[in-house]
Amino acid sequence: MQEKLTNRFSKELRENKMSRVEVITGPMFCGKSDELIRRLSRVIIAKREIQVFKPRIDDKDNLASHSGQEFEGRAVSGIQEIKELLRPSTEVVAIDGAHLFEEEIIPFVQELAEAGKRVIVAGLDTDFRFEPFGAMPKLIATAEVVDKLPAICMVCGKNATRTQRLVDGKPANYDDPVVVVGANEMYEARCRMHHKVPKKR
Repeated sequence: MQEKLTNRFSKELRENKMSRVEVITGPMFCGKSDELIRRLSRVIIAKREIQVFKPRIDDKDNLASHSGQEFEGRAVSGIQEIKELLRPSTEVVAIDGAHLFEEEIIPFVQELAEAGKRVIVAGLDTDFRFEPFGAMPKLIATAEVVDKLPAICMVCGKNATRTQRLVDGKPANYDDPVVVVGANEMYEARCRMHHKVPKKR
């Protein structure tokens, strides 16, 4: 894969000093997508070519934050689709919702960086159980830059580092599904003190 990517991209890109992997992480409602959009807006000012991808979990292509910001993107079913859509001239690749992609995302983002790309990924570091979420731990461990953002606990107002999943207004049990696509009423940001996981093993 790396050799194929390197052959596709120009020498100028491969030697570009901006080649790196950046991870933006934290619980829900911490502003991950807002921070990703902020960085991408700066990339546009710098006149770099961008492609933005997100998992296909709804009918929307654009990257959207809880605060209402939007950025043009493309919803994909997996890493293979990103590979097919990626243009050789793209200098910055952004992937939102990285925790929902398969493990293949780990070597893929490294290969992109080796081929001269600046790769920015955003995703939850832990699930509602406060356990490592998908490929995120390895992405965090192998990135050049990692920013873990705190949210605000919706119970006490202190810094929150955890995502609380609610079912009928009550904390979800440990054995409930990890991935459920929903709106604000299904999730809250919580601090250590107020994060609850009934029936945790």
